[in-house]
Amino acid sequence: MHDYEYFYIDGQWQKPAGTLMTDVASPSTQEVVGRAPLGVADDIDLAVDAARRAFDQGPWPRMSPSERGVILRRLAESLTAAGEAIADVMTDEVGTTRANNLWIGQAGAGLLQYYADMAERDGTEEVRTGLTGTEFTVRHEPVGVVAAIVPWNSPLFLLMAKIAPALAAGCTVVAKAPEETPLEFYFLAEAALAAGLPAGVLNIVAADRKVSEYLVRHSGVDKVSFTGSTRAGRTIGSICGSDLKRVSLELGGKSAAVVLDDADLDTVVQYALAGGIVPNNGQACMALTRILLPRARYEEFAQAITSAVKTLKVGDPWDEDTQIGPLISERQRDRVEGYIAAGLAEGARITTGGGRPDGLERGWYVEPTVFTGVDNNMKIAQEEIFGPVLALIPHDGDDDAVRLANDSAYGLGGAVFSKDAERAFEVAREVRTGTMGINGYAPDFGAPGGGFKASGIGREMGKEGFDIYRETKTIFGVAPARG
Repeated sequence: MHDYEYFYIDGQWQKPAGTLMTDVASPSTQEVVGRAPLGVADDIDLAVDAARRAFDQGPWPRMSPSERGVILRRLAESLTAAGEAIADVMTDEVGTTRANNLWIGQAGAGLLQYYADMAERDGTEEVRTGLTGTEFTVRHEPVGVVAAIVPWNSPLFLLMAKIAPALAAGCTVVAKAPEETPLEFYFLAEAALAAGLPAGVLNIVAADRKVSEYLVRHSGVDKVSFTGSTRAGRTIGSICGSDLKRVSLELGGKSAAVVLDDADLDTVVQYALAGGIVPNNGQACMALTRILLPRARYEEFAQAITSAVKTLKVGDPWDEDTQIGPLISERQRDRVEGYIAAGLAEGARITTGGGRPDGLERGWYVEPTVFTGVDNNMKIAQEEIFGPVLALIPHDGDDDAVRLANDSAYGLGGAVFSKDAERAFEVAREVRTGTMGINGYAPDFGAPGGGFKASGIGREMGKEGFDIYRETKTIFGVAPARG
């Protein structure tokens, strides 16, 4: 049982201003595994004020990148040391498999080190020569106070993708933890204390949607970085647009695996599972949930994918051989089951799954499900289900496959499968999406990722994920050399 009574604000444990608490239930047992406070507007005010002081008056944005890097690397060491404990808590509160969760602490540490190195390489000033021969200085300055808001499906890692570049750039941060999964954020707070992060540089408050919107609207926030649903992203984008506040949005997806007629069967099957139905128990925005199959080989691929999905072990996320655990909540299971019913109502056929697993009386489980006979206009092909459900859609050649892949409101991820690399790259170039894989889909955290269309605005990871936390200033002149 993990019980917490405080928030992390201004470099210390802060008693909440209100009395709201959230009971965190295990998705696999439905039992309460922890309790944590939920913030009210006064808590957000304290956190933003602390971040504002730390940015306007504190040492953090005025340190050199190397000085910040020393502290960020200590923070990375603390996260690495807490890796086992973080995996335990994530298994309890998110329901993803412990084997999957073991990489979270190390991945967060890797991002801190990566961006500390990048900040040192880039520096903060460069001298350029203009069209008239005039020399001028271009400064890269931190954007200011960042509100970082993440969802429940992989909360700590998604937050690290924001705070690592933001802190490396010299920003200060108010992190909004999701009310469903706030427990693992306490390890980050403890790591920040151990690393000697200056007061106010990082502040962490869990809150519901109403209080989260208060944070987005707060006049003390310079930039909002949000990962979550497209619906919430539209609201946040509207608020930030009205206030001319910097914003980046990493939103939903309905990514297509484009299988060409010469594709290797085993490779396609592997990534239908590893890239489509298994990650985060199917609750992953980047998942390849639309599988576009050549009509001439449709039955061959459909049978192989169905057979492979049937072998997946669904069960207790603590068991080493479990491949898919439960969904996050009863509400999410109801949502996924609603989509399964909608697929059947529209005429698609289930080749495996569609119900609840036998023998699992507790927990919010759904069987991994494969639909065949799917038309790209069906609800299950157009809307993000956020569960272990695949839609197998036939296509009539490369051009038709590209048309189907692009016939979506989303454009987050995708992959092309072919034995002909040149042909695969041609197709990849034509698909309107933020990332594409060739004969696989395993994004690298050093590469920019993000969405076209309703999948978001801006990029995370890579250099692009660093630059969104910096403003550019031009000074006409060159600083004199220091004697």
